[in-house]
Amino acid sequence: MNYKTILVCLTTPTNAERLMKAARLLARKSNAHLIGLHTLQSIEVYPGIVVDLPRQAVDSFDNEQAKQAAEIKAVFDKYTAGEDFISEWRLVKAGSAHAADRMAEHALCADLVVMGQPDPDSDRADQRDAQETVIKQSGRPVLVIPSVGEFDSIGKHALIGWSATREASRALHDAVPLLVGGGKATILWVSHTDKDAAYLETTAHAVAGLLDRHDIEASVAHWQNTKIAISDALLNEAFDRGADMIVTGAFGHSRFYDFVIGATTTGLLDHMTVPVLFSN
Repeated sequence: MNYKTILVCLTTPTNAERLMKAARLLARKSNAHLIGLHTLQSIEVYPGIVVDLPRQAVDSFDNEQAKQAAEIKAVFDKYTAGEDFISEWRLVKAGSAHAADRMAEHALCADLVVMGQPDPDSDRADQRDAQETVIKQSGRPVLVIPSVGEFDSIGKHALIGWSATREASRALHDAVPLLVGGGKATILWVSHTDKDAAYLETTAHAVAGLLDRHDIEASVAHWQNTKIAISDALLNEAFDRGADMIVTGAFGHSRFYDFVIGATTTGLLDHMTVPVLFSN
């Protein structure tokens, strides 16, 4: 299976170039239909407060929105011009919803979503926490691109965080289309105690066998009885092995796993150094 419909959420001119480089790379690999999405912000009026905004203020707000959208579309056009894959530009009004909700709606009909790392200095108020919203609400794998660094490849060597959970299994399977055709994977399990180490090790080797049957070279590594956070273990291992992508389950569906996996997700979103594929 290939990712044949890829949605890239272009939120600001600051991250548009970086995201389009990654999205073009992925679209070329699978000859995918690439959709560039940008949402126009609505003026937020709080309930119970009557505000009569001057027409000049509204026009100025709309003009600034249009200017930013045009800058982002120019970047989208630059990176899709002359390509063999089909590209589609979508400019959507957020309306009464937050931009993140609109992104999640469009993500429902995509195979893969590409987003930028959270950037409190550039993200609009209605774009903040968009990654979490899309991951939790769309049911689609979300590839988040760091705000710094150059990434000439995605999927040649993936570090897969394995926790023997539903989310981890979903992430591993979602990564297969990015790895087929010459990619390899290191499956890393992390245990803070000996209690679940045996089960993690057994299942990690089982999924390594699964990847081998997809002709994806796979190996297993572990951090046992470690005191550092799982997100730090993943980042350190990815650096040591030269991985160009981290794959992990995101958040959780039980109170316990939401605490463990959710903390890992937040840690990676805050400190990622390579693209991270999140699945929920």
